[in-house]
Amino acid sequence: MDALQAIVLGIVQGLTEFLPISSTAHLRIVPAIFGWQDPGTAFTAVVQLGTMLAVLIYFRDDLWRILKAWVAGLRDPRQRRTLDARLGWYIILGTIPIGILGLALKHPIEHQFRSLYLIGASLVVGGVVLAWIDITARRRRHIEQLDERDGAFIGVAQALALVPGVSRSGATISAGLLRGLTREAAARYSFLLSVPAVVLSGLFELKDVGSGGGAGAVSTVIAVLLAFVVGYASIAFLLRYLAEHTLRIFVLYRVGIGLLVIVLAAAGAIA
Repeated sequence: MDALQAIVLGIVQGLTEFLPISSTAHLRIVPAIFGWQDPGTAFTAVVQLGTMLAVLIYFRDDLWRILKAWVAGLRDPRQRRTLDARLGWYIILGTIPIGILGLALKHPIEHQFRSLYLIGASLVVGGVVLAWIDITARRRRHIEQLDERDGAFIGVAQALALVPGVSRSGATISAGLLRGLTREAAARYSFLLSVPAVVLSGLFELKDVGSGGGAGAVSTVIAVLLAFVVGYASIAFLLRYLAEHTLRIFVLYRVGIGLLVIVLAAAGAIA
């Protein structure tokens, strides 16, 4: 991977990580369209550390408050009833499914799941599901009303994003909407829930950067830095956008790009 490819993929990661359109899918599709080598799962996981740094900085006050309340709750049972302490436990609970399935399905994730046909189909199906949920969901509950059932349900939905094209943010926001959360509340909790899963995945794959002819250390660092800068702007955009708009534009994009990928793959134009 040269510097140009690293710059492009870093920007792509930053733009797509938090939008419900699957960054993992785009890090597979964009190289295929340009005829570049597949950067692989190690690069994909590690470059997400850049966007995760954006989450840590953007939500630093929320995350610090949650961490302090959670630790305090370990010593004082009364503190466990506070919203921040409960969010800490819900984030842990919601991370368990993706952690277990990520380890159990490591080989398929690195190989079979990177099929362009599977990615295209996941984008289309996920888009249809997202549209249906966005139209039918009640969207009356706020993040203060989260409970352990929400944490478990949204955590299981997050695990579905191990399939490229599903979209981690898309799956968790959809699950939040199904549980009656407002769009903004579902997106905010989606960002908070992403922290342990993405950080642990990136650190786990860090050792494999550059192996097997994949992206080298320098290219990966370039991509991570750009993913951080662009990702920070994407968070601010999505939270403002969802406060006043539906998810229709993302649905149309998912279905369109998914169908295009399937057609191009079937025609042999991308591989």
